[in-house]
Parts: sequence; structure tokens; C-alpha cells
Amino acid sequence: MNTSDLNLFIRIVETGSITEAAKQLGITPSAVSSALRRLEKQLDIQLFIRTTRQLRITSQGEQFLFHCRQALESLEHGRIAAHQLQGKISGKLRLSVSSDLGRNIVLPWIDELADLHPTLSIDLNVGDSLSDFFLDQVDVALRYGRPEDSTMVSFHIATMDRITCASPDYIYKFGEPSHPEDLRKHNCLLHKKDGRLFSNWEYMDKSGSYRIKVSSNKVSNDTDIVRRWAISGKGIAYRSQIDVFSDLRSGKLVQLLPDYQSPPIELHLICPSRKQVSPAVIAFRELLRERSAQMVSIAFPA
Repeated sequence: MNTSDLNLFIRIVETGSITEAAKQLGITPSAVSSALRRLEKQLDIQLFIRTTRQLRITSQGEQFLFHCRQALESLEHGRIAAHQLQGKISGKLRLSVSSDLGRNIVLPWIDELADLHPTLSIDLNVGDSLSDFFLDQVDVALRYGRPEDSTMVSFHIATMDRITCASPDYIYKFGEPSHPEDLRKHNCLLHKKDGRLFSNWEYMDKSGSYRIKVSSNKVSNDTDIVRRWAISGKGIAYRSQIDVFSDLRSGKLVQLLPDYQSPPIELHLICPSRKQVSPAVIAFRELLRERSAQMVSIAFPA
């Protein structure tokens, strides 16, 4: 079975369109349709229901999609294992990491990667905006959320809850909110990125869901600054589990509203194209997955 056909199948699922998949891959829609028919013939199942207006994946297609992704990932594991045996994890890995993650969480993991592979050199770019891969000469970026550009290659690293938290000093002075609506009376430290202000905080419990528009006297485009403000008692922060892991364990921050859940956030490793998916990138991806899972399980045991 052709791995190109498998990757093409996944791209069709992600775009929901044969035409869009063809456009992203730089081939004709007829070539995509031919590959899809070839794959369906080999599997002897129908992967999509096609109408003039809609392309909908079948239940058999959904089942195959799960195994297809696993198979392709397994092949990548095999490739990295083979390269490791040959000592091919070397050269330069140019990374872009968001400020809070880079300074407080990922830096020792990057050092661990370099220690495991002495012939690998690291070029680290720290900042919250997604790098221009070509202008900044970056191979891979670690960011929250999937990239808006569907032509990029995105590896899921972890899915984490958002945590509402504040310092003991802030709680002593201003009290602890018992309901999401109480946040309207508090100073909520805000983050902005690319001109967008993240001021709507979301919660849910058995009674329903709540979307709270909070306000603040402090806003920054640097997530590490927001974290530092929270530690120094300037207000309430809304961060991912991994961002406040050490601060919660040390007691610098205290979790608020523990009876309410917030929408989870995904951490992704992003490459501009498959050409940048080198053995070093795969090794870094696996290390990130392992360490982030360990951190979340320690801080928030099931």
C-alpha cells in the first residue's frame, strides 16, 4: 500500500475536499480522485460518501483513519530508530519556542536532547508569535493550538486543561472567586498575540457553561510576563497545566475554581513542510511527548 496514498487520504479528511487537498498538494483533483479510488480498491471498502455538494467520511473510513495515522506514525518511529543506530541525529536543529514554555519548561528538555546526541547543535529562537519559518530560518516551532495554515505539518504533543490561578498574596488581599461570574470583580491578567486580546475565559460544570469577558489593568504579548505578574500578586491568570506546573507545586500559585472545567488546549510541534521533518525533529517530538505527559501526570494525577 502506497504511503503517499495514505497521506493523501488523511489530507482529504482534514480538508473535507478533494479539490482543496489537491490544491494544497499541488496536484490535480483527478490525480487525488484516482489515488482515492486505488486505495478503496485495495481496501475493498468505501472511504467516503460523495455527493455533488458534500464529501463525508464513512464509518469504515473513520475506523481506517485511526489505523492509518498509527501506521504512518509507526513508520516514522522506525525511521528515527534506524537513523539513531547509524548516528544520523546530527547537524543543526533550529527551534522556535514560545516565551513561557521556552524559559521555564522546555529548556532542560532541549539540553537533554543535545546531551543524548552530542553531534546535534541547537539554534533556539524564543517568542510568542509563530515564526516566519523562512525569514527566521526556523525548522520547527512549538506552539499552543493547531496552525491555521493547513499546508504545515503539525505533530500533536499533548492536550492539557487550562488552570485559573493566583498567588496566595492576591487571594489574601482580594479573596477567592467561588463562581466564574466572580471573575468580573477581579483583575485578570491578559495575554495578547498578533493584535488579538484573549479576554474571554470559558468554564463549564453540571449546571452549564460560562463565557466570562474579564478585564485587566495589565496586558502583555509575553506569556512569561503574565505568569510573573500572577506570582507577584498582580492578578488572576488563565494558563495551561504545563505553564504553571512548577508554580503550583512550589505554592507560588494556587488553583482557583477547581470545580469548573475549562476547554483543553493542545500543544503542537509545527514544521513548514515534510522536508523539515528530520530525525532530529522526530527525536525532539518524542522527548516532548514523554516529558509533558510525565509533568501533567505528576501535577494532576488521575
